[in-house]
Amino acid sequence: MNSPITGTAAGVPFTALPPAGDATAPLIVTWHMLDAPRSDAAFAAALPMNHLPAWRVHLGMPMCGARMVDGSTDAVVALFNKDPLMSFLYPFARQAAEEFPAALASIRTQLPVDDGPIGVLGASLGGAVALRILAETELPIFAAALVNAAIRMRSVVDLFPGDYPYDAESEKAVDSLDFVEKASAIAGRAPLLVISGELDHPALRTDARDLVDAVGDSSELRSIPGLAHPLADEPGIEPAPQLPHARAVDTALTTWFRHQLPDAG
Repeated sequence: MNSPITGTAAGVPFTALPPAGDATAPLIVTWHMLDAPRSDAAFAAALPMNHLPAWRVHLGMPMCGARMVDGSTDAVVALFNKDPLMSFLYPFARQAAEEFPAALASIRTQLPVDDGPIGVLGASLGGAVALRILAETELPIFAAALVNAAIRMRSVVDLFPGDYPYDAESEKAVDSLDFVEKASAIAGRAPLLVISGELDHPALRTDARDLVDAVGDSSELRSIPGLAHPLADEPGIEPAPQLPHARAVDTALTTWFRHQLPDAG
């Protein structure tokens, strides 16, 4: 396999995995989770989707990987201890989505990707970013996939200890990241694969089923036996050998995207 290419695109760090050969190829963009693997490089190692005739460009989430503060996750921990929704989940998902158009334009100038529709993939909080791209933009997309995704942000907030003290601002923020409610905007945008670990948080499992039911025929739910929420071992910052459950996810994603590629016939 070709070696990963690292760089930045409009300030967003990325790890790009090229297809075999030198020809211009389609582009699949990913956003990693904030659990392990929690960097673009680690996510690329966990879900490389090798053998796909497409570029896989793994983008770094805010304050992760090359954007960590002082080389550690301490600053992120401080944010979710301060306010898991308004200091952490909501602004991270919003920033990653808002910085994507400029990052995509930069990627297209740096790498030999074609100018056709792209594929998108998001895991955990990165799933909320991919869903925002689907629901709130008109960017041409040939296929989308989610892995243990943050589909209803309220479900993610509920995973933190204690009862979250919602007010008018935070209610508006959390409701803006409820993608079951936005299913009508997602339906028909692109074929959607929703991967849910058999041992993922029960509420996230329920949300995955609800999204597929709401989106309808253009979506598909795939359960991965034995998979909990993370896709890699801690600390999940540096690339690591692919775990067996991640390999099962990787195989499902590779098959899905290969079938959906524009020239798949």
